[in-house]
Amino acid sequence: MVSEEVLKVVFPLLEGVDLASCMGVCKHWRDTARDDYFWKCMCAKRWPSICKRPNPPTVTYYKLYQTFYKHKPRKTLLPPRISFDDLEFFIDIWTEDELLFSEVVPGSVLQPGIKIPSFGVCDMLRYHLEGPEFKMTIPVEPRFTVHSRETQSVSVSVLVSRKDSNKVARIVNKSEFDYFDRSSYRALAFDYLDISPGYPFVSGIRAWISLLFTEDGNEDVFHVFGIQMDFCDVANSKEEVLWLLDMLDWK
Repeated sequence: MVSEEVLKVVFPLLEGVDLASCMGVCKHWRDTARDDYFWKCMCAKRWPSICKRPNPPTVTYYKLYQTFYKHKPRKTLLPPRISFDDLEFFIDIWTEDELLFSEVVPGSVLQPGIKIPSFGVCDMLRYHLEGPEFKMTIPVEPRFTVHSRETQSVSVSVLVSRKDSNKVARIVNKSEFDYFDRSSYRALAFDYLDISPGYPFVSGIRAWISLLFTEDGNEDVFHVFGIQMDFCDVANSKEEVLWLLDMLDWK
């Protein structure tokens, strides 16, 4: 059996995970490793300022190390309080002198996305649409066209209503499509969400609206076959999107 004196020399040199493993060897090692001095040494390696106080800020240094030595796994979200069946989206797109698109889109239609056309969609855009992030996409029928010189004069507004409370929130307020990604045939606009005052520490979250173009070789005229909305800055799953929508400033 290894003497207690040897253990007291070796234990402070170990990492915390290894010291914890030693506690499972036998009762003698466990009793020795429970000495809080060893755990103070572990804490001193990670948080030196903690050990400048005469006593640990928790009951023991062992408890402190055990609680904070590694990141906790991300907790699973609770089920959202709303569903896409409760929502309707009001989407309007226009140029300075022409209304291009104006539809009331049920959430149940916006949620599942669209079937990607077999032809006319570039590989980069197809890769984007097939990505794992949760995106809300609707087809545009009949399709409309946008001239390359007009992309920055095209604006979009999006409101959303709740059937369960008869309230409305704003997602996008007449934002211009001022970024055109020629590699993936998309024009993008964004706006910052109006979050309810009940969430004072949540801000700076963007809603993105994309016009999706077909690839037909014409560099001057773009044919829009779909409209996409996402919140991929912070929300990448259906549940996260619903929680984010629930946090809007509903009026």
